Amino acid sequence: MKCYIFAGAPDAKCSGVKFDKERYVICADAGFRLAVKMGIRPDVLIGDFDTYRKKLPEDIEVIRHPAEKDDTDTMLAVKLALERGYNNIVICGGIGGRLDHTYANLQTLRYILKHGGNGELAGDGSFVTMQGPGVKVYSNMNGYYFSLFSYSDECKGVTASGFKYPLKNAVLKNSFPLGVSNQLTGNAGVISLEKGVLLVMYSR
Repeated sequence: MKCYIFAGAPDAKCSGVKFDKERYVICADAGFRLAVKMGIRPDVLIGDFDTYRKKLPEDIEVIRHPAEKDDTDTMLAVKLALERGYNNIVICGGIGGRLDHTYANLQTLRYILKHGGNGELAGDGSFVTMQGPGVKVYSNMNGYYFSLFSYSDECKGVTASGFKYPLKNAVLKNSFPLGVSNQLTGNAGVISLEKGVLLVMYSR
């Protein structure tokens, strides 16, 4: 079962996200507004609620945290999801608004990957995930560009097949954007990686 986390990016949109019928939903602070707007009922509300200050529903679990804390509200939601056994996590509304919040959410993807999960950011017309060593298949999304970046200092042994601009045993470095604006040529493409962490983006 997927866990969907609603973050609180202003004017966030989650168009293109396909919500499974069987799901677990966590709202991080003002992410509750986005869930309500999309007609999705959360299972848990978590955060310091310094942004969402309206009355909270009494029939939904609420976990409050102090405003002065090390974790972002989104990170609190991610830790809760992992603690409750959800390793496939989609963060809706995690892109857009303040740049520092978006970058914090990218680092949150790294946290999810490091703890054995698979994370995805969705919002603002983009989808972002991370890949460690191994092989992964990516579906074609019509109208989207596909980009690869090295999140670690460098990624070694990057092979991309099924793309307009294929790669074979390439090295990507985080100091040069070699993998921007690629396109899938069929229904899916395959990325294999020997060492490092890749940042993978679909963008309109």
